[in-house]
Amino acid sequence: MNFDCRQYVPCLRWKQGEYQAALQLSDAAKSVITPLIEVAERGFDFETGVSKKNLDQHLALFVKRVESKWGRQPCFVDLNWIKPAERMVDGRHPVRFVFDELRSQGCKAVPVTGLARDPAYQQAVAQVHSKDKRGLCLRVDIAEAAKLSLKSAIDGLLDKIATPSECDLILDLGAPNFVPIEGFAKAIEALIRRLPYMSNWQTFTLLGTSFPSSMAEIKTSPVSIARNEWSLYKIVARSLAKAKFRVPSFGDYCINYPNILPMDMRLLKPSATIRYATDDAWFIVKGPNVRDNQFGQYRNHCRTVMTSGHYFGADFSAADKYISDCSKGAGSTGNLTTWRWVGTNHHLEVVALAISNFYATSSTR
Repeated sequence: MNFDCRQYVPCLRWKQGEYQAALQLSDAAKSVITPLIEVAERGFDFETGVSKKNLDQHLALFVKRVESKWGRQPCFVDLNWIKPAERMVDGRHPVRFVFDELRSQGCKAVPVTGLARDPAYQQAVAQVHSKDKRGLCLRVDIAEAAKLSLKSAIDGLLDKIATPSECDLILDLGAPNFVPIEGFAKAIEALIRRLPYMSNWQTFTLLGTSFPSSMAEIKTSPVSIARNEWSLYKIVARSLAKAKFRVPSFGDYCINYPNILPMDMRLLKPSATIRYATDDAWFIVKGPNVRDNQFGQYRNHCRTVMTSGHYFGADFSAADKYISDCSKGAGSTGNLTTWRWVGTNHHLEVVALAISNFYATSSTR
């Protein structure tokens, strides 16, 4: 992989709403986005107590949707949500299977690993690198990065596999408490300065989010929630650039919370929400649950977005066109997956543009 701090690295779980959002991005946005694609957990049937698809079917569909929705553009692929003991019917490790298939499709994917992955996972990543020669992406969380033993842990992992100059580094903050943001930014900058091999990594990304863990946290509507990860990034990037230190690229979790919360969908009554990114916040419109109140309420939700002062205009993105059409009754009110792609597509376009503007008007390069 080869890009600088002007690239955007969103973490996407590659469910239908997300890969449809990626598919409908503008060419300008696609050119500055390198997604960190996570293989989603297998669907679970709470009634029978078994997964809906076997692993072979699940991963074959994943590969098909990477190729058909993202094509041969570069991406990172992480199998962190696949259980360590799982294997394909033919005995292959899931990492091997996914990258064998992606390779056959001509996809330019780089495997992601972490310091805590088991030996079989690390061996599979090493085998992928030996074939593809694209290196690997090391995803380090904030607790690991703070340890004095970080360098020795990295050396132990990469020994006889790859050098840092062949690898990409992601510092994953997850969903921390950003407040007070000035103090947290100083702590993160200090942490970055202590990371080993900072002049060697092919790429370096700072990833994190302040998105709520659940829409149940939203008690009023509409409401704006600060995108603290973007504010943090700008502070850190400016400070590192001033000190002539390596500046990371920006990554976030779009309109998702990082952790998967186990839920029985038979018992849930999800609310009708629009998650709409603005320059420095999410404007969230939330209505009553869709099971009892249906999806027609989205027409008013769309009107709320369009009259809020935050609307980017129907020509800004595929998602914004959908919002406009829905508000007029010209388009469908969709379903929950529809509004996931709307929120994600708009978010990706907003952040891609914001990064371009940030580096066009600052001295952080």
